[in-house]
Amino acid sequence: MICEFAPAKINLFLHVGRRCDDGFHLLQSLVAFADVGDTIAVEPARTVSLVIEGPFARALAPEHDNIILRTVQAASAKSGIDRGVRIALTKNLPVAAGIGGGSADAAATLRCLQRLWGVTKQQTGELAESLGADVPVCLVSSPAWMEGRGERVSPASVLPPVFLLLVNPGIAIQTATVFGALGVRRGVEGTKPARWTTFDDFIAYLRTTSNDLEAPAHEIAPSIASVLAAISGCQGAELARVSGSGPTCFGLFRQSQEAAAAAEVLNNREPSWWIRATELRPRGALTSQTN
Repeated sequence: MICEFAPAKINLFLHVGRRCDDGFHLLQSLVAFADVGDTIAVEPARTVSLVIEGPFARALAPEHDNIILRTVQAASAKSGIDRGVRIALTKNLPVAAGIGGGSADAAATLRCLQRLWGVTKQQTGELAESLGADVPVCLVSSPAWMEGRGERVSPASVLPPVFLLLVNPGIAIQTATVFGALGVRRGVEGTKPARWTTFDDFIAYLRTTSNDLEAPAHEIAPSIASVLAAISGCQGAELARVSGSGPTCFGLFRQSQEAAAAAEVLNNREPSWWIRATELRPRGALTSQTN
């Protein structure tokens, strides 16, 4: 059995450019990954099957259009390998939450099949591009600049230690709906620093950026404003922002104890919210397992 971690994707900023003729938008984003996520386990079998477990399993169904099954079908067609496989997904992340859960699951499945079936690196990259805008960066699962329609992924500098509070108010938002309500676009020509020396440098840079999808996400889900206000009110919170198309929001902290204390405060205040204190994973932190 091959196991892969599918970490939550965090858009530390997200600038949107023009809408292309094919309906996609040009993007520029600094993406990092949290130390919380789903888990994919894959093993050989006679047929293709998917079992979903975990706290958010009920939000998904192992139907024919599930992105994990689509990933297996695409990988089989691309590589010419026609074999059965049993996949177990432990769904720890909220669904339609702006933290790339489905894309991370697809990417983790590709990494598993690369090892199980011998799918080539080139084929894996091409498959990632075909499966969704976030899948290429999730395939890397390391701090990266994401540009173009999401297909242009380049390494970002190793991040300083950054601790994270993730908060979801228990609702789901479809990305297409948020893009449909998009008004102001900052454009995709932002500066990309070569590195950040300190936490303060990193936060100062992020304050020069924004998430263009935050305003339309607010319109669709007004409770986002309450989440951001709650995070900003926590001691030690240096920056609060929506990740991706929302509704999950994040707060950045200098110390792990501050993030943990903030999580405890908000859990006591809003027990129905999904709240996790974690940290951003440095480059190269992703590991795989074979049992």
